[in-house]
Amino acid sequence: MEQREFTTPQGDSVVILAPTGRLDITTAWQFRLTLQESISEQTPHILVNLSEVNFIDSSGLTSLVAGMRDADKIDGSFRICNVHPEAKLVFEVTMMDSVFEIFETEEEALAAPYRVAVA
Repeated sequence: MEQREFTTPQGDSVVILAPTGRLDITTAWQFRLTLQESISEQTPHILVNLSEVNFIDSSGLTSLVAGMRDADKIDGSFRICNVHPEAKLVFEVTMMDSVFEIFETEEEALAAPYRVAVA
């Protein structure tokens, strides 16, 4: 799994995770651990690029939901981008496409503000 860091123009650090292959019962636990470590040790802002993930099962979705909750607990953000067409159906059927912040491209996800201005 590729892991990179990006700093937004506002100065926020974002960890970009790009798993490959399948995100299923055999791989989801390791992905979940990587998410936990990234959120607790690096930054609460996570972007998961799913362009190379062609299959997601309920275990994979559970790891994504858990990562989103972990980031939310510490006022972070959890975004998904480049959902592979074969995996996109899983998000739509489970209606998780309305739960996650999903972007078409990594560039779009990184360009959107990571902090909400308080009036």
